[in-house]
Order: sequence, then structure tokens, then C-alpha cells
Amino acid sequence: MKLYSYFRSSAAYRVRIGLNLKGLAYETVPVHLLKDGGEQLSAGYRAMNPTALVPTLDDGGLSVPQSMAILEYLEETHPDPALLPADAAGRARVRAIAQTIACDIHPLNNLRVLKYLKHNLKVSEQDKDDWYRHWVGVGLAAIEAMLANHPGTGRFCHGDQPGLADLCLVPQLFNARRFACDESAIPTIVRIDAACAELDAFRQAAPEQQPDYEAPKAA
Repeated sequence: MKLYSYFRSSAAYRVRIGLNLKGLAYETVPVHLLKDGGEQLSAGYRAMNPTALVPTLDDGGLSVPQSMAILEYLEETHPDPALLPADAAGRARVRAIAQTIACDIHPLNNLRVLKYLKHNLKVSEQDKDDWYRHWVGVGLAAIEAMLANHPGTGRFCHGDQPGLADLCLVPQLFNARRFACDESAIPTIVRIDAACAELDAFRQAAPEQQPDYEAPKAA
């Protein structure tokens, strides 16, 4: 398998965790989202993934775009260990948490959205960052409410084994911390993130462990 990835992409990050949790070997193919105007916009990459987004999974010549589709594909082709619970109610809950992150929070704060705000709409850097923090705050507050005091919540988002919800949550919190979002109102999320950080599958998927990692520039 080859994973076309950018170290700081939360969508690619969640797939890296999924691959690691399932113990699947893969080659990382870096796609730099900023270099030369964005390598994801090249004709070669667009031919493989017309959305011009990362990640893309190449499994023996089969190209699968979209992180959630990739994770569902991995779940169907390599079902053990499972990323989803065995019962329908549990699967629905886990998918709801994961999709709240992937469909509601992430798209509003995607790199291309932030670039459009700044370069096309001429939004100031401060206002752009305020936009980011607002929508992440709204989204994570909803996730916290879904997790806190719910009988399905255990050491991880659902029970005591990490799964689809956790591998979406951890990258989102990583990006929230990059923008100094307030964590005081999301103690359950912070606790679950700490539990995930104890596992090699999550640690090895972290941005700083990737071959294309770039350290933040000094202010």
C-alpha cells in the first residue's frame, strides 16, 4: 500500500492511525500542500484523485480517495482488529462522532478554506484564526457533549479499545492546539487524547514522526 499524505493534514493523520491500528505496512508518499503552489494540484496527482486533496490510498493500483472512505475500505478488507463496534447501535454512535469531526468541523477549517479567506476575501490573519477557533470550539463542544457521561464512553470514545472515533478525534485536537484553542471545556476529549497518546499506533502516526515533517518556524 501507498499513502499519499501530508504530515500536518488531519485527514491523512487519521488514516495513518487506522493503518497502524490494523498493523498494515504502507509506504508514505509525501504530497506537499504548500510547495510550488501545492503539489496536490499537479496534473499527475489530480489524475489519481480529482478532488486534489490528501490523503489517497493506493492499494495495488486501486486508488481510494477521501479519508473516511479509505477507513471504511480498510475495515472491510482487513476487518481484524475492528475500528467499529460489533453492534449496530455502537457503530452508529461511533460513526456519528467521527462524522461530526470529518464532516462538520474539518471542512470549515481545511487549508483551502483558510487560504480563500485570507487571499480571496482579504480576511486578516487575526480574523482567519478567530474563524478557525470559533468553528473548532463549536464542534469540539458538541463532541464533548456526545462523550461526557455517556454509558458507551470508556477509556476511549467508545469502550476500552480505540476505534474510528478516536482516530478522527486525535488529529482534530492536534490542529486545535496549533491554533491555541481553549481546552478548558473539553476535559473528556483531553482525557481520551491522553489515553491514545500512550499507544504506538497513535504515536507513530503523529506529524513529527512523518518523513516529510517540517518543524514550526520560529516566531
